[in-house]
Amino acid sequence: MKKTLSKIFNFPWYFLAISAYPALALLNANTGEVQPAAVIRPLLASVAFGGLLYFVLWLFFRKSHKAAFLTALWLALFFTFGHAYIFVDEKYPDADYESWLILGWGICFALTLFWAARPKLTFASAASTLNTVALALLIMSGWGINFEGGTRSAHALGADNAPIQTNLAAPANPPDVYYIILDSYGRKDVLQDVYGYDNAAFLNALKERGFYVAECGMSNYVRTEISLASSLNMMYLQELDSEFKADSTARRTLWNSLKHSAARYNFESMGYKTINFATGFAWNELSDADIFVEPPPLTSGMTEFEGLFLRTTLGRYAIDFGWVDPDAVMGQAFRDRFNNIFDSMDDLANMPEPTFAYIHVISPHPPFVFDAEGSPTYPPDFWNKQRQYPRDLYQKGYANQLTWLNKKILDAIDTLLAESDTPPVILLQGDHGPWMLSQSQRLSVFSAYYLPNHNDDLYPTITPVNTFRLIFNAYFGGKYDILDDVSYFSPVPKLYDFSEIPNQCADE
Repeated sequence: MKKTLSKIFNFPWYFLAISAYPALALLNANTGEVQPAAVIRPLLASVAFGGLLYFVLWLFFRKSHKAAFLTALWLALFFTFGHAYIFVDEKYPDADYESWLILGWGICFALTLFWAARPKLTFASAASTLNTVALALLIMSGWGINFEGGTRSAHALGADNAPIQTNLAAPANPPDVYYIILDSYGRKDVLQDVYGYDNAAFLNALKERGFYVAECGMSNYVRTEISLASSLNMMYLQELDSEFKADSTARRTLWNSLKHSAARYNFESMGYKTINFATGFAWNELSDADIFVEPPPLTSGMTEFEGLFLRTTLGRYAIDFGWVDPDAVMGQAFRDRFNNIFDSMDDLANMPEPTFAYIHVISPHPPFVFDAEGSPTYPPDFWNKQRQYPRDLYQKGYANQLTWLNKKILDAIDTLLAESDTPPVILLQGDHGPWMLSQSQRLSVFSAYYLPNHNDDLYPTITPVNTFRLIFNAYFGGKYDILDDVSYFSPVPKLYDFSEIPNQCADE
């Protein structure tokens, strides 16, 4: 056994591990943001690239250890270039650094070749150490990746204190329940005051269809993940789980509590089918739902993760030279997911089983991929060189995307109302307000309810923490108390360091 291990670790395979490390490390850094399967193509391409580079250098040197060592050095230069580029760009955005940076890397490539090519250097004795280091890097890069996927039972609640109730019962003709999150959708008065955007026609159209619009609605929290974890679990995070402490930045329990929530548990316990749509953010996708709907997978072209990976390498010049355009790919991916949701409304309304559809629409949240008429827009047109949104361009993109979203929402509602045998329950809510506003304005959200025979239970200042409490009480015999409506702001990265923000609309 010892001799076998010695042979394995004395053979120079470390360059393959170094080839694999950058893709796995990037996935680790974005765990929860993308599904683990997103790494497959970059990983295979990286390992193939490393193997090809080694073969070419072996043909040149005819010495395996020397070829492996130079391959590892050149791979390190190749895969670190994009990180250096991004760092310098953020640190010195107005400097003319690009030509100097590529010149510096070119010199490093040449110097490493000159050094490694010296006849006296064999690098054979370094193989065991480099293999060990490379293996350690692989283990470290894979350690924090969330491979949970869809294997977890829906009834394994994600938070310790999720308030389920066992006495709930579906009526003879149970209504379908559609929980539609419109990401960053602000309240009417905020849109009017800050953006000069008049949303009255859309709100009036909802009211004509029987919706109740909460005129003073606010979210309970200011960021998507904490807002939705609270809404779907019908509790404030401070009481939901002991992990949500002011000094904590942990998110695993937060994401699990969103995916495996009390609302979902209650509906599935009553025989409801859970339906969810892909959002492009793994932490917010119920991939183990009864029906998980996503656009057809890409068989060619580039995914969003692959575009990000390319930007962190020397291959980013393929982007700069216009050979590939990951921003266009990203924009199309967001459009595909958006259209996938609204093209499915007819199928949703005609499903024979009672359904709980959790639908998160990443709009009017950026990237801005639609104009006011629904035509495609190019996301980089709305950000600067550092990929940040100037206020005026953010406002323009937001208003255009909001106009198109309003039209699609009304069309979807008309389909659901017309084709549902039993009048459905429809919830439309912003998870938080637009960016770059005051704390109170960022918490002021659009909120509208279609609750057949129960609109009288609603009130202007209702917040999402009470949404499902009210619904379970009204339609399924629930015994939930209605909580005080409170909104909290918390900074990044201290998501759970909450400070209460008063509802100023309620005082007017």
